[in-house]
Amino acid sequence: MQTYQHRIQPLINKLTDLSPEHFEEVNDFVDFLLMHERRQPDTAAIAQLSEPALAKVWDNEEDAVYDQL
Repeated sequence: MQTYQHRIQPLINKLTDLSPEHFEEVNDFVDFLLMHERRQPDTAAIAQLSEPALAKVWDNEEDAVYDQL
């Protein structure tokens, strides 16, 4: 099994062979992936922080029937 470092070098070699246009596409895609990875923890944290504020809305007798679904 190759280590992570050994897997990076072949990818770098491939990048050097790309045309400038394709290189920019790959660069944009990597930026997209990084942004996506960074946003996921933020989304979970925001959802967790909102729970106490929404508890009054969620915890009521009128909507208790939906808790069974």
